[in-house]
Amino acid sequence: MTNERALAVFENYRIRRIYDEESATWFFSVVDIVAALIQQPDFQAARNYWKVLRNRLKKEGSQPVTNCNRLKMIAEDGKMRFTDAASPETLLRIIQSVPSPKAEPIKLWLAKVGYERLQDMSDPARSLDRAREYWQQHGRSEKWIQQRMMGQETRNKLTDYWKGHEIEGENEYAFLTNIIHREWSGVSVKKHKEIKGLKTQNLRDHMSEAELIFTALAELSTRQIAESMDATGMVENADAGKKGGKIAKGARRELEQKTGRSVVTGENFLPPSGSRKKLTGHSDER
Repeated sequence: MTNERALAVFENYRIRRIYDEESATWFFSVVDIVAALIQQPDFQAARNYWKVLRNRLKKEGSQPVTNCNRLKMIAEDGKMRFTDAASPETLLRIIQSVPSPKAEPIKLWLAKVGYERLQDMSDPARSLDRAREYWQQHGRSEKWIQQRMMGQETRNKLTDYWKGHEIEGENEYAFLTNIIHREWSGVSVKKHKEIKGLKTQNLRDHMSEAELIFTALAELSTRQIAESMDATGMVENADAGKKGGKIAKGARRELEQKTGRSVVTGENFLPPSGSRKKLTGHSDER
């Protein structure tokens, strides 16, 4: 986790947040969001409101509460203290549980700070159209865009499987994703981003066509292996991830032997004015 740009502001309410590089996700302080929702500047009052709401949602078996994480953020006394934090998707569901005229403005605010996806949850086609337009504006070829979208479909099918087989929360998704990624590529997600000179950017948006293909192969293999063994829970799905990643690793190594070039590359799509880097591949990190 990193505290880069750790504070955001909504109508004079300071919202603490923390960025998780592994899952490329911002996690926001739930208490801070609740305070803005109920327009309560007193931190203790907002915390008590969230405590009551959290207990009620727990009794109702609410998934959003289960998906909250306990993360360290800067408290009022300047010290790092644990507080409930949630991804934008989880926050959307929590917001719906709070009767507040600020619900819609906060949803729009979340979109403005980088989470347009929240607006698209009820209309997936809109999200796909906007993604295609975004990639076109940034100079991606139609071939690359097609591969990126096919890879996302493969990814969605895998996460849908996980969701139905006792994998919960962004942290568990990121953990399994990293197992698959390290197995096929030889490097962790974090290391792969470092090789490309990325920080908060989405790794897949900066992959080469080959990297996208091998990522999709690893995730497709993982899902099919998991389905064949009815993998349930972290241990069994982690095992399926290693096996699926290993299939893609074998294909990657064979291609590298034939071409003499590393599949894992430092090439990215960062603008020339930024820190665009082209580094040599660093696969099979140990």
